[in-house]
Amino acid sequence: MANPSNITLYSGGHKGAEAEFGRLAEVWGLTEVNFSYAGHTPERTRGIRVLSPEELDKGNVSMEIVSTRLGRMFSKADKIRKVIQVIFHMVNNGFHVIVVGWIQPDNTVKGGTGWGVELAKLFNRPLNVYDQDRKAWFAWKNNAWVAEKPTLDHKTFVGTGTRYLSEEGRQAIGDLFESSFGQSR
Repeated sequence: MANPSNITLYSGGHKGAEAEFGRLAEVWGLTEVNFSYAGHTPERTRGIRVLSPEELDKGNVSMEIVSTRLGRMFSKADKIRKVIQVIFHMVNNGFHVIVVGWIQPDNTVKGGTGWGVELAKLFNRPLNVYDQDRKAWFAWKNNAWVAEKPTLDHKTFVGTGTRYLSEEGRQAIGDLFESSFGQSR
C-alpha cells in the first residue's frame, strides 16, 4: 500500500465528486491542492491555490476545439472557459486522472469534467472513470474503456467529476481510498 502522506491530490474543490475527493484526502492525510480563480468560491478551501489571470491563460484553448473534442456545444462559453482553464492546471499537475461521472456512447464523459478526461487522453495519462449509471470503474486503454478499478499509487493524481455525486459514486471514492491506503485514521 502507498503511503498517503507522499501523495498529492489536485482538484478544483467543487461540490460533489471534487469535494468528496478532498474530504477523503484530508481524512487520510494526503496533500490537497484545489485550483480556483478570483470570484469563485469552491466548497473545499483546504489547499486553495487561486490562479492569476496569467496562469489561467496558460490553460486557454479555443472553445471550438473543446466543443469538437467533446462533440457538443457550450452555450455559456465565457462561463465555462475559466473552468476549462482550471481543469488544464489540474491535469497538468496531477499524473493519474480519476473521475466520477458518466461515460457517453461516443467515449467522452458528460459535462465539463469531460475536458479533463480528454486532456488525460491527449497527455497519455493513466485515466479511470467511475460511471455512475453502470456502477463500475473503467480505464482508458488502447483507445477504449475497459473495466478496471484504480488504485492511488502515484505521487500525484487528479480527483474530479460531477457535481451530482450519487451515493454509489461517493462509496466508489471511499472504497478507492480504503483499498489504496487501508482503514482511515
